[in-house]
Amino acid sequence: MKGCVFCKVIQKKIPAQIVYEDKESLAFLDAFPCSVGQTLVIPKKHSCYIFDIEDRDYAKLLLKTKKIAKAIDKSLKPIRTIVVVEGFMIDHVHVRLHPCYERHLSLKPLEPRPSEKELEKTAMKIRSALN
Repeated sequence: MKGCVFCKVIQKKIPAQIVYEDKESLAFLDAFPCSVGQTLVIPKKHSCYIFDIEDRDYAKLLLKTKKIAKAIDKSLKPIRTIVVVEGFMIDHVHVRLHPCYERHLSLKPLEPRPSEKELEKTAMKIRSALN
């Protein structure tokens, strides 16, 4: 969809720290994370509402989300990883994975924001846990 930030990430028009990609989906670190390793998992096919996507695509997206969450758990060692599905801030279906390092998760963006080098290092850890 024209103007969609996530579609631009998929098309590599906007840089992102990609941790996983296949023909149907993309997972990348959130540029404005609330916790280290916060990852977005998105379908490559643009859709605004998760319950409008085909059942098969929905199941695949959630199974890939589980795979990414397990890699986050293995590589970053949070207490657990929480999943949130939303679609208001950016009008493209996205599953947000929040690694929780404390029992209470703050939903305020980290300050200072992680540098590109820090994001790259975190992405590399998660990617290596996927293999």
